[in-house]
Amino acid sequence: MSTDSSDQLESYKAQVAYYTDAIAKNPKWRFAGIYADEGLSGTQAAKRDDFLRMIKDCEKGKIDYIITKSVARFARNTVDALKYVRKLKALGIGVYFEEQCLDSLKSESELALGIYSVLAQAESENISANVRWGIQRRMQAGTFKFRYNLVGYKKGADGQPEIVPEEAKYIRDIFNMYLDGNSVDQIKEYLDSAPIKTATGNDTWSRNAIRNILTNERYVGDMLLQKTYIENCITKKSRKNRGEMPKYLISNNHPAIIDRDTFKKVQAEMSKRRSKPRISDKTITPRGKFCGKYPLSDLLVCDCCGSRYRRCMWISGGKKKIMWRCISRIEHGASVCGSISVNDEIIHKSVYKAINEYMVKKNDAMQILLSELERQLGGDDYADDLYNIENSIRELDRKMEEAAILEATTEGNKERIREEIIGLSQQIVALRNEKSIIEEKIMSSQARNEDLKDFSKELSLYNSDFAEIADNKLRRIIEEIRIKTDRSIVIILKNGEQIEGPLLGK
Repeated sequence: MSTDSSDQLESYKAQVAYYTDAIAKNPKWRFAGIYADEGLSGTQAAKRDDFLRMIKDCEKGKIDYIITKSVARFARNTVDALKYVRKLKALGIGVYFEEQCLDSLKSESELALGIYSVLAQAESENISANVRWGIQRRMQAGTFKFRYNLVGYKKGADGQPEIVPEEAKYIRDIFNMYLDGNSVDQIKEYLDSAPIKTATGNDTWSRNAIRNILTNERYVGDMLLQKTYIENCITKKSRKNRGEMPKYLISNNHPAIIDRDTFKKVQAEMSKRRSKPRISDKTITPRGKFCGKYPLSDLLVCDCCGSRYRRCMWISGGKKKIMWRCISRIEHGASVCGSISVNDEIIHKSVYKAINEYMVKKNDAMQILLSELERQLGGDDYADDLYNIENSIRELDRKMEEAAILEATTEGNKERIREEIIGLSQQIVALRNEKSIIEEKIMSSQARNEDLKDFSKELSLYNSDFAEIADNKLRRIIEEIRIKTDRSIVIILKNGEQIEGPLLGK
């Protein structure tokens, strides 16, 4: 028997007493023992230790007859029920299902057993569906319990999630390090040497644990529910929800450790790193692998063929030199790409010089940015256009109502009125389409506004001497640096602006 509910668990002793007494009263029977999986559902035999122990004892000859309350207590899985009953029958061992008055050794029992097994499985599936429905209703209502299986939070005195400051510091470090261009391996190295344990209490961090933190919406105060689901009540396998089931987002559910802007930037950076294009036909991997080991890694791009530059070590006259070379030229030679190689020190100085000259004009640039922001906030007269369209739609709606009333009450030419209604309807549709286009333009303008704000905020962190910024902060404001064959560089900033300058030295 299995006891799969709290009520049954409470009556466990009573059930044991009942069957012990019943067997003792029958002079033809000798008590072999009680086999019961407490608190486990009978849907899957493989997960019922006592059930499997009973089968083994049967195989060893310790049992020659089994009494169970019902088919549902023996197995709620049709396949398992028939499989084990047939296996026991082959051993000459019968199973008596008390509730159904069914003896598996009798020839007519198998058909009835199959029917009862199907009904038992259907009952389990129905119970499972009801439980799932209840869970989904709680998800929809936003009353689902917070799971404390992550670093940075604990259950507070009021029962609500509370930030753990000493852990939250490392969560912020993870996000900031990633934005600064560090790879997951570099972040792992940092965490392994820090006094912070994983959510499971390990001292060593895995790459997946770090990626899960970087993509976990709970760190911005939200909860996305039903990321996984149980396949069915039989296998009970957990599956990643890829659209098979609805997901439920609860915004601002608890205090945030990471601000939304930082989280958004990290997701964009992760997407960018995953989507690196194939560098050349001879590269080992289909996509260029992101490398954050050096400040300029992944930023330098060949203007000749579009491939990334790779850091190399040259030895000339017994002296070592750090150089950057186009990967296509390294792998295929000058016949494929006529790019130039650049010294590490020279490219650093050239980048800093070009940006410093840009930063000298920073005040003027900031004024331009602010003017752009003000212009965009004005909506380029979009707001006035939107207001006029909405008024026109309201007026046409009023005329539609009047025409509909007239059609319903007049005895005259209704055909003409219907044509008028159709014409008004077409005008309304056209205006609503126009309204949608304007709203998209406003949203695009607002998005651009946010980008400009972000970029101006980043620039405001640095003074006129850009060399003061740490190398690992380059990615905060630089999208890429293009190396041209005429020994010049083009620095493309995050806001889309371009800075051109020469490569210093030879």
